[in-house]
Amino acid sequence: MDGVIVVDKPRDWTSHDVINRVRRLAGTRKVGHLGTLDPSATGVLPLVIGRATRLAKFYTRNDKLYEGVIHFGYSTDSYDADGEPTSPESSYVPHTAEIEAALGQFRGKLRQIPPPVSAKKVAGKPAYVLARKNQPVELKPVEIEVYCLEILRVEGAEAEVRVHCAAGTYLRSIAHEAGQILGCGAFLKELRRTASGDFKIEAARTLEQLAELAEADRLSEALIPVAQLLPEFPSERVDSIEPPGYGRCEDSGRQEVSGELVIAGGDPAKVFEPAEHALDQVGFAISAHIVGDQGFSTPDRRDDRLDAVVCEQRAQRVGVIGLVRHLP
Repeated sequence: MDGVIVVDKPRDWTSHDVINRVRRLAGTRKVGHLGTLDPSATGVLPLVIGRATRLAKFYTRNDKLYEGVIHFGYSTDSYDADGEPTSPESSYVPHTAEIEAALGQFRGKLRQIPPPVSAKKVAGKPAYVLARKNQPVELKPVEIEVYCLEILRVEGAEAEVRVHCAAGTYLRSIAHEAGQILGCGAFLKELRRTASGDFKIEAARTLEQLAELAEADRLSEALIPVAQLLPEFPSERVDSIEPPGYGRCEDSGRQEVSGELVIAGGDPAKVFEPAEHALDQVGFAISAHIVGDQGFSTPDRRDDRLDAVVCEQRAQRVGVIGLVRHLP
């Protein structure tokens, strides 16, 4: 089983709790995430399975879409509802216009200090480990971008918001800082991720649904196969892959090399790796060397069998990255 399963993470489960559950359901240890969620958050948690774990690094900067509820009136040490209050409860209830003015300061590109209870590292240790020991946590501001921050409704001391942002953005910090601006304190009461890159909540399955599919030996129905991943990558379709690992390119103007398919003259060029190292029906752009200023060639030695990660790194060093997709 190789691909992505989008899980609708339940509240009070850590992302790693979900990973361990899916490992048992799928019968494999090769399960990883494409971006964690806080335990109190729910929603889209894409998990890569099997050989698709090799694709995880290409998803690290995916945009995110969230819906959440900010409670105004006091702040907490974790910036969410699970933390301990750090300010007295205020009777002041900000008006919608005041909330809009405060949250409006968090649209666009800005520098944000992550919450002390977070996975950010301080001297090699996650910040939350220090925070839970009541040790001082000093985190440096990081560059983030909020593309859209929309107030859906305001009811009493709570505002429901929808946020489209770049990876690495903490809505908890936005809520906390908005409370500081208004002088009444605030925290993120609820958070639900509705999209992570191309993975939407509509495609997500609950753990209960996945368990039912696994019990019926139909877990593959929840799987997004590797051939459908990274659609934005440049690719070339081949109509066959045969031992010892070469394909026939649909475009006769390309060149064919025994052991690897080299597609030269494109922008960028793409290389198909030896079939025995292929990722199911998708190959990484690997083992390419620059030839002058024009094209690329395969390694001189036919038996150049490099580890997949090394191959990917080599391809990236020469600016070549792409996929070759196998026709069904």
